[in-house]
Amino acid sequence: MAAQMTGIADKIMKRVRAKGRGKWVCTPKDFLDLGSRAAIDQALSRLAKSGDLRRVGRGLYDLPRMSGVLRRPAPVDMDSAVAALARRDSVRIMPDGIAAANQLGLTNAVPAKASYVTDGATRNVKIGNRTVYLRHAGPSVMAWAGKSSAPVVQALRWLGPQASSDTRVAVTLKSKLPDAVKKDLVRNSAGLPSWAAPVVRSLADTHVAA
Repeated sequence: MAAQMTGIADKIMKRVRAKGRGKWVCTPKDFLDLGSRAAIDQALSRLAKSGDLRRVGRGLYDLPRMSGVLRRPAPVDMDSAVAALARRDSVRIMPDGIAAANQLGLTNAVPAKASYVTDGATRNVKIGNRTVYLRHAGPSVMAWAGKSSAPVVQALRWLGPQASSDTRVAVTLKSKLPDAVKKDLVRNSAGLPSWAAPVVRSLADTHVAA
């Protein structure tokens, strides 16, 4: 039994190392092809206790990179942790509007805490030393989950109708968004509020719409 557990732990570590330090947060679900759920849970628990992996939340683990400046493990990558949380709980999760708008340079406002929308339950989740707030959102919002243009849509929803008359919004998006994201936004524009149409049209130049 001990040999089997060691074998599973070695395979887990090989998979985690292949992803790169600090670049992947894993859950037991990511290793179910290696053994039973009980065996995976036990192996991960042992790896966390031995310090080979870091436990960053319930059922969430990573192989942290070391901070050269602080000479200690760097904080968990929040995007990777949220992606792992979505896999763990079989839900979809997207950044909240203010966070998306800030990342896109559409606002200087900074969210007070890490906030996301989900088709799961509204709740707070502890990840590392941070609390992540998950807010339940309806089908019209979550329909964008998985699309490359989702952060743009979230940002526009947060900005509201005034975004259509603020030329800085269109200029910023046109300069910052990759062509693939612009195309995705145009392709799925039917799912946007009507007031967002002028913003989308401004992105839909000949090259993007092709």
